[in-house]
Amino acid sequence: MVNKRNNFIEIDLNQFKLHLHVKHRMEVSLHFDSPSRRFYLCLIALVVYEMKRLGKITSIPLEDQYETLTLLNETVGAGAGSSMKKALLPRIYRKWKDALPDLEHAPLFRVLGRAKEYGDAIGKTYPFTDEEKDAWANLFEYKGSHGNTRLRFSVDRLGATLDDVVIGFGEEPDIPGQYPWERFLEGLKRKVEEHDQPLEVDRVSPLGRRAWTRLWTLYAVIGLLMVIAIVLVWHFYLRPTKSQLESHRPSIAVLPFVNLSEDPEHKYFADGITDDLITDLSKISGLFVIARNSAFQYKGKSVAVKRVGRELGVRYILEGSVRRSGNRVRINAQLTDASTGGHLWAERYDGIMDEVFSLQDKVTRKIVAALAVKLMPGEETRIASKDTNNIESYDRFLKGWEHYLRETPEDYSEAIGYFEQALQLDPTYSRAYAAIALTYWRGSGFGTMWPGSLLTGT
Repeated sequence: MVNKRNNFIEIDLNQFKLHLHVKHRMEVSLHFDSPSRRFYLCLIALVVYEMKRLGKITSIPLEDQYETLTLLNETVGAGAGSSMKKALLPRIYRKWKDALPDLEHAPLFRVLGRAKEYGDAIGKTYPFTDEEKDAWANLFEYKGSHGNTRLRFSVDRLGATLDDVVIGFGEEPDIPGQYPWERFLEGLKRKVEEHDQPLEVDRVSPLGRRAWTRLWTLYAVIGLLMVIAIVLVWHFYLRPTKSQLESHRPSIAVLPFVNLSEDPEHKYFADGITDDLITDLSKISGLFVIARNSAFQYKGKSVAVKRVGRELGVRYILEGSVRRSGNRVRINAQLTDASTGGHLWAERYDGIMDEVFSLQDKVTRKIVAALAVKLMPGEETRIASKDTNNIESYDRFLKGWEHYLRETPEDYSEAIGYFEQALQLDPTYSRAYAAIALTYWRGSGFGTMWPGSLLTGT
């Protein structure tokens, strides 16, 4: 890699690392240390390369890059996810918008030189200042719609230019510009042609394959001995006692409830029930509750609760389903101990739509009782309080929120319409007012979306 301190960003495609230097603000190195993670470092390099080719910092449409993205997914990414266009592009959009900008939790890379630690928030995080987290997050700009989503690596927000971004690959690290990226892609294409199958990228070394094989064998033996030593130290010295474990707050993840209604469009209602349960449980100081974005990554997937528990770092998993038929609603919920896979309880709650808030409260109280959580003064009142008692207004809000979460100009316009309908039904619905303000604020990033323009389409 080019090792000049005045370079803001160095993308190392040999070791799949990204080095970010912002004078007097932050200096951090990120390691994309698995095939699926390496794919996203290559995605950053692709966007940078296209901007360099165009000679300006701008948004890059990925619809035109599908062939290259497929090559990267099947080689560097080892086919960890589907390469079908309808699956690959939405996955990229989600990761660019939600996971890559997250420096604190680092879901797609490892922060070199820093260890994760427990803070006031849920789970493990890296220690960074707000300025450092903002500097990294602001690099990833996402705009567009389902037909033409565009990604931009906004180095100008750090006061940098494209010349301050270096891509390095191969044994000639001092060659600047876009050529390393072209060599990188050509190498992938040759490997696919030679072997007629997807291959994970490896770096060609002057040591030769036999020397590298011996070296990696030595690394494997050393690694095995280290694992054995860590297990022994943990077992005899560091493993917490039963009383220590019981002193920690119970941790829980609420997975997206499944829509079992005959009308598939009612999935917005099932998502709304899930959101409200997460919100209600988060009001309880005696619980660790996983955030919505982390829990909703499992939406529509069939996964084992033990695996979810490991990945999210929680002890308990709440799953369920919602069936809505006319004015009737049924909520099924089950609480599982992720460490053992055993069910703690499973209940069915039936009622009419006007009783939906009461049904949600019953689920929340059942969880509190099952986990023996002691409510602090005022928490029971906060759990029971709702922003509206008008069920129809609540239903309109949920429809609007579903559109808001899609984050496109068209959906923002739809969301505003539903939020305004909710306010017509209940003018005191504070949550709807807040949602309208949030939608206008987020929509203003598209350049033409200001109060009035969303509704008129101008």
